[in-house]
Amino acid sequence: MPVPVSRPRLTRRGLLSAGGALALGALLGGCGDKDDSSAPAAGSGPWSFTDDRPEKVTRDATPSRVVAFTGVAAALVDFGVDKQIVGVFGETTRADGSKEPQAGDLDVAKVSVLGNVWGEFSVEKYAALNPDLLITHMYDPGAFWYVPDESKDKILGLAPAVTITTARVPMTRPIARYAELAAALGADLNAKKVTDAKARFEAAAESVRQAVKANPGIKVLAASGSPDLFYASNPKVSTDLMYFAELGVEIVVPTKLEQGDYFEALSWENAGKFPADLILLDNRATALQPADMAKKPTWASLPAVKANQVTAWDAVPRFSYAGAAPLLENLAKAITAAKKVS
Repeated sequence: MPVPVSRPRLTRRGLLSAGGALALGALLGGCGDKDDSSAPAAGSGPWSFTDDRPEKVTRDATPSRVVAFTGVAAALVDFGVDKQIVGVFGETTRADGSKEPQAGDLDVAKVSVLGNVWGEFSVEKYAALNPDLLITHMYDPGAFWYVPDESKDKILGLAPAVTITTARVPMTRPIARYAELAAALGADLNAKKVTDAKARFEAAAESVRQAVKANPGIKVLAASGSPDLFYASNPKVSTDLMYFAELGVEIVVPTKLEQGDYFEALSWENAGKFPADLILLDNRATALQPADMAKKPTWASLPAVKANQVTAWDAVPRFSYAGAAPLLENLAKAITAAKKVS
């Protein structure tokens, strides 16, 4: 998902993340096949998984102490991995103690939170957990999402790591890969919870296709706001937007992209550069929300905003059927209700 996560630098990794993955296509060709990437069921002997770098990660036994980026941990929970998750990092809880949306059904009271914001990762807490495996997204080739560069060597020296590509491929790809990883960790992908979620996801995808057919020509802009800049996201890089486009959604493609091609950074004076009928707005706490953006004259003047055709967008989605289905349902509903205003 091509939009800023923090403001240090204009890359997917630093800004948002998801930054410049210039060679992901080459890496994808080397992703481990299902037969090779998953090892025997939990507790049955040596374990291995080939991730998307691609590197084959091995352990003497199925990992029983897993630490993961919060969204990854929640996706694994959706697929049936639970007790093995002992720690998470990334936005997990809010100031009022409630869970961040990306935490999903993860029981945050039962895991150790090593960091709750970008750049925060307690190496000491991580070491104390005696981890068997670290898992996170890979937006840039060879990069570890939310693992700070300054402490990366120490962190990766404590346990093997698995990364799954989450850019420049449609959303169904990382969902399938996290399902494979969950199965390798002992999850039953035929469990009713998982099959029901998959059925809901497939129905939601079809609802988007039908919404587009019933209301053609609706232009959609995926965007994120900061105090100084307005970001237009690129559907040719962001995995969820890429999938939305595959379903027939007409998503605005920015033309002057920043490093990594994830988004175009616009001054607020130029926020109206790309006409749109519907705006998907980054709903993360790190991005400006409608109440804040209302103070920006150019935001208030956008046709989609005037028509109240703005809907929340999970810019870093949860890559599971259970996590993605509601996003598709929300999109279908928004497209169905939208009117041409651009």
